[in-house]
Amino acid sequence: MIIDAHAHVVPKDYPADSGFPTMTPVSGDTARDLAFGSFGMRLRDAYFEVERRIEAMDDAAVDAEVISPMPPLLNYTIDSETARSLHRYVNEKLAGLAEAGAGRIHALGMVPLQDPAAAADELTRVRDLGLRGIEVGSHVNGVAIGDSRFLEVFQEAERLGLVIFVHTLPRADEVGVPPQMRASIGVGIEASRGAASIAFGDHPAHCALTNVMFSHAAGGFPAMVARADYFWETTPAESRSAEKPSSIARRFSYDSMVFDPRGLRFLIDYIGADRVMLGTDFPAMNRPAQLADLLEPLDLDPAAYAQVASDNCLAWLSLTADRV
Repeated sequence: MIIDAHAHVVPKDYPADSGFPTMTPVSGDTARDLAFGSFGMRLRDAYFEVERRIEAMDDAAVDAEVISPMPPLLNYTIDSETARSLHRYVNEKLAGLAEAGAGRIHALGMVPLQDPAAAADELTRVRDLGLRGIEVGSHVNGVAIGDSRFLEVFQEAERLGLVIFVHTLPRADEVGVPPQMRASIGVGIEASRGAASIAFGDHPAHCALTNVMFSHAAGGFPAMVARADYFWETTPAESRSAEKPSSIARRFSYDSMVFDPRGLRFLIDYIGADRVMLGTDFPAMNRPAQLADLLEPLDLDPAAYAQVASDNCLAWLSLTADRV
């Protein structure tokens, strides 16, 4: 079984409420133009049509996928009441897509993190819609997702049995990364920053965090964990965290988006085959012709292959193979 744990959707249309995105049909095409504040993008129909998603899965020999909102929809800059209305609308649409997917589509929703208390309150509604968890940004208006103000959201998600998918968001104040590199190097830097903020902030002392997965393999974070261990070992016990950084890093899960089999093999060997899932960012990025091709060069033993291909994702979502 092959599962893509990192795929995105955008609802096909929106009510004409102030603060909501718009999706304008493209004349003579099945695509639509998304506009949301200053963000705009032409989206092919695989973003919003279940039939196209099923076809795309079949083409790449994917048995199931985990969908989450396209990250610009998170938009933590809008007021919390508008955000709550928008997020409820999107969550309902995603629940509908999952239902239409007949067991092959599992959905994660979103909550208005610009108001952490409201976000925590929304999680029961997320669960009641049948969504498996939520997607959150790596930061909220410049505040890292590992900041203590978001702890209640992580605690409530854990209590309700919901997963959290931490997705990289661009920063308005990004410095040191040339604009043309922000989608490549910038994403990796921000992914690392988001992961480090959770791993080395207050969250590990209060949450198990085994329900958390990082997009884009948490950027360079896994490669820096050994360095963090070195400094932890040389720091007096009274001045360091109770738990070794590598132990904390192995609580989380990571998608496979490293773009090189050597990097993926390192992630599996160092973090663990039980903590890595296949992910593609589809349809923002194209899947391999066969998604399983990502694993073929790695020479994994059968148990590790099954873990990365599907078993870890099933466990993360608290699903069994007969429900896919």
